[in-house]
Amino acid sequence: MKEAVMRIHPSMLIVTATIAAILVSPVAAFSPPSISLRKTISIRNDVVPVVGRSPFELVVGVPQDVSAVGTSSTKLYMNNKKKKKGGGKGFGSFNLREAIFKYAGDVRPGTQTPQRTVVDTTISKPDYALDGIPKGAARAPLPWVIEVKTPDEIEKMRVAGRIAREVLDTAGRAVRPGITTEEIDCIVHEEALKRGGYPSPLNYRGFPKSCCTSVNEVICHGIPDDRPLEEGDLINIDITCYVNGYHGDCSEMFVAGEPDERGRDLLQTTYDCWVKSLEFVKPGNHYRDIGGIIEDYITERGFSTVRNFCGHGIGSVFHTNPSILHYHNSEPNGQMAPGHTFTIEPMICEGTAKALTWPDQWTATTADGGRSAQFEHTLLITPDGVEALTGKTESSPLQFWEKESKVLPGKWLGTTAAARAKAKDINSISLP
Repeated sequence: MKEAVMRIHPSMLIVTATIAAILVSPVAAFSPPSISLRKTISIRNDVVPVVGRSPFELVVGVPQDVSAVGTSSTKLYMNNKKKKKGGGKGFGSFNLREAIFKYAGDVRPGTQTPQRTVVDTTISKPDYALDGIPKGAARAPLPWVIEVKTPDEIEKMRVAGRIAREVLDTAGRAVRPGITTEEIDCIVHEEALKRGGYPSPLNYRGFPKSCCTSVNEVICHGIPDDRPLEEGDLINIDITCYVNGYHGDCSEMFVAGEPDERGRDLLQTTYDCWVKSLEFVKPGNHYRDIGGIIEDYITERGFSTVRNFCGHGIGSVFHTNPSILHYHNSEPNGQMAPGHTFTIEPMICEGTAKALTWPDQWTATTADGGRSAQFEHTLLITPDGVEALTGKTESSPLQFWEKESKVLPGKWLGTTAAARAKAKDINSISLP
């Protein structure tokens, strides 16, 4: 999931660690959108950030004691928040802002079912599960200070990554014309619980569902609802699972039916620029150089890259250092080293990459209604390269963009000797 970016000017490197923390903290998939350092903001893990009217300026609703529905491990709660005065509401449930809001494309919000909560005591839950407020360790005060995972932590992240991959594969197989994104969310929720995982997006800063389903012009943070997918719709399903104290985060594109030619081109270009950036990852390289690889590849093919959201470090904390910008930049975001875990998740658009936030304060779409695509892995840097902790398995669907990749055909698992060997075995079965 994505993080918002705050850039730091080189002349500011002499500031204290405290001020640097305030200025530099990027915000991932579930944090405020990309913000220049020219506009400073204080980010703390125990406070919901407020940045203008970003997709993340939320009022967190705590589930109240109401009648519950669901399985033994899941209950559904109405999010009964106190009605705020003003805000454009009046005449019963009429919402003036929603009534006059100008949507950029054809996708419209549907009806959402009540928010679930996980009550199974055998499932490890993140600290925000009940009240929506992350309380974990604070982000390192300087953007180049990156946690190095221990062997034990890495093994736990492997488990979380594998579960996230299995859940994503299962959700992807369900994509077809006529299915609603709410039905996909139900699949994600139950498949995560079945494997002993908690769906990390659920109630993170108040997010109401267990995954993000971003259709066509939706860049990210699409909220599952009762809108059925239509023939040719492009959908990104973004999955994160929390298992034994660690998160595994991945997303992939799927198509309901068959895409048009421009849609195929967007998906292929997005996948190839992503793989090209993944191939760059190894100890000693700079995180800032990832963005240039992505931007150079897509712009010469007529596409644009989103600047409002970025990849992020991940582990026991959902979003942390480093921040991974998907465009040319000179940010001091550190050097790659063994033991670092993070995501690369470029959001590529067929038109403008400028974002428009819906009244729900989560859903971000392109400002012109053009479609957007995205792929994401949780990555581990090793002494000899990089490994995808959310990499595909033998049973994972092989998509056309993997078969037809101009960068590296087949399922991408990493650049380590072990990852290359495994990919060779899997692709010998999958590829023609």
